[in-house]
Amino acid sequence: MHLPLLQDILILLVFSVAIVFGLQKLKLPSIIGFLLTGVVIGPYGLSLIEAVEQVETLSEIGVILLLFVIGMELSIKQLVSIKKTVFIGGFFQVGITVAVSALIYYLLGFSWNEAVFVGFLFSLSSTAIVLKTLQDRHEISAPHARNALAILIFQDIIVVPMMLVTPMIAGESSNIGVSILSLLLKSGIVVVITYVSARYIVPRLMHAVAKTNSKELFLLVTITICFAVAFLTSEAGLSLALGAFLAGLIVSESEYSHQATSIILPFRELFTSFFFVSVGMLLDLNFFLNNIPIILLLLVTVLILKSAITAGAVAILKYPAKTVILTGLSLFQVGEFAFILSKLGIEYGLLTTETNQYFLSVSILSMILTPFVIIFSGTIADKLIGVSKKLGLNGTTDPEIDYEELDNQDLENHLVIIGYGVNGSNLAKAAAANNIPYVVIEIDAEKVKREKQKGVPIIFADATEDHILETVRLSYARVAVIAISNHVATQNIIKSIRSHSDSLYLVVRTRYVKQTSELFALGADEVIPEEFETSVQIFTHVLQNFLVPEDDIEHLVENIRADNYQLFKGELKRPKTYRPNKELADFNITCLRMSSDSNKFIGKPLSELNLRAEYGINVLGIKRKNNMLESIQPDEIMIQGDVLYIQGNQSKIEQFHKMIK
Repeated sequence: MHLPLLQDILILLVFSVAIVFGLQKLKLPSIIGFLLTGVVIGPYGLSLIEAVEQVETLSEIGVILLLFVIGMELSIKQLVSIKKTVFIGGFFQVGITVAVSALIYYLLGFSWNEAVFVGFLFSLSSTAIVLKTLQDRHEISAPHARNALAILIFQDIIVVPMMLVTPMIAGESSNIGVSILSLLLKSGIVVVITYVSARYIVPRLMHAVAKTNSKELFLLVTITICFAVAFLTSEAGLSLALGAFLAGLIVSESEYSHQATSIILPFRELFTSFFFVSVGMLLDLNFFLNNIPIILLLLVTVLILKSAITAGAVAILKYPAKTVILTGLSLFQVGEFAFILSKLGIEYGLLTTETNQYFLSVSILSMILTPFVIIFSGTIADKLIGVSKKLGLNGTTDPEIDYEELDNQDLENHLVIIGYGVNGSNLAKAAAANNIPYVVIEIDAEKVKREKQKGVPIIFADATEDHILETVRLSYARVAVIAISNHVATQNIIKSIRSHSDSLYLVVRTRYVKQTSELFALGADEVIPEEFETSVQIFTHVLQNFLVPEDDIEHLVENIRADNYQLFKGELKRPKTYRPNKELADFNITCLRMSSDSNKFIGKPLSELNLRAEYGINVLGIKRKNNMLESIQPDEIMIQGDVLYIQGNQSKIEQFHKMIK
């Protein structure tokens, strides 16, 4: 039996694999490969695809899943933390771009409604390409990347109202006032349904499903919520995209959003690849080749104008000049949601076939150029700043600007605990007692719900998923502890962690001593068999890595044992802030305190002690009465109470420690 769609999907996948593989060798985003695949195999290329409409249907599923994931990843708390850039910067970027684009298009002789719609199209940028490129360049935490993310969030939100008002500006409604009132009424009903679902219905449903420990059922329920809400909004006269976005927001307010996102991501990647291929298939190569001069002129115009407008929107918030320029250059392209809007424009007669081809050509070319522009954006910014200084222009700078509101949700130099059983909870309490920031990953739904109510920073998720490790910012963590009893799961988690970070200090709990060598081979730094005093051993290693003085650790362990482990039985609140000492670099060193008042080191300069030759250790720093001595001189005299940061062989350090206790 011959299935044309199956054949077309096979052709699509084969060409995608070949082209994306080639681009990966060049370290270019895979989305560019999907666009080029569409151009090559589409009706204007080699014409290898027969079931074009069916492929477009699959691409619509990709759009639904894309918006669903955006909704799940867009929490209200995150919006609040970058609210100024999202709403002020995003509003000015979209508003000014729409106004300028519409004015230019109107002056070319087109009607006002066509001009406004074209402004909608060019105001949107590519969330997928920009964030992927910034992640690949390890710039996602930089100020310009955070600004770009904030503006992209606003664009992702505003695209839905754009879809809703498109029929109105096309004149499809004879009474615009009634249409607006109807839109507001429908939107109000949808908002109420969304709130009730997010607050009362979906969390209970997801909790009941999570308790079954069935990944298949969890996946089915998540997909069902997505398509059910999308279908209902579509039936109400709103858009599928709006429904998918709202479905994501509904799920995002539950503690199961991280796990839901991780299981949806593979499906989203597959179907959004169909979407980008279908976009590439729309490009008429003959039209492109015959109109290259005009297309290139439009591309340069879009690059300059949109970059300048975006930079201006960020400048309003008084960011430094370089951040302003880098943000502007990051968002010059036309985004994926503009293609969805363009289909509406054709449907309602706001775009002609010729205009759409110009739009597609400029959009696809701008997407392809985005990684290259971002790569060279730093050099461009430096040159522009240099020119402005020569001209005597004042840059948009405020060196005292406070970026705290952008970064207060970010974890850094923290502890990741995987598993919240006896050992995991004990470790969390020990971390809290020592002002160490931490986050817990747990797969037990009941436990997550219970501990979350107590204020424990815990998420319901599978730690083998890449998305989950990114969510807890594993690459920025200092220590991770695997405190689960399943040996196979532990092996898989170690592999996942090491695929993200080779330098992270990784402590693993296991049941039997015979399993330790295998876990060491997979990448564990410390393996604590359960036959030993597991909890004490784990948090001792962790506190050592956080440079808590050895004497303090020993004192803590002695108190825990003397108090019959009351620390582990009580409830400790997690500190809200933790500011680690940043005077020293993060490498493997040991911290000791000069406790004794009668050892032979007290009162003598370092030059006489000759610690390196005599004891095999190097003194890297000294902390004295809360002051860090940054430069250690040979005549520095040791006094009682000094905290020494030393480096050396472990056995030598142990010998030295005994002499200064």
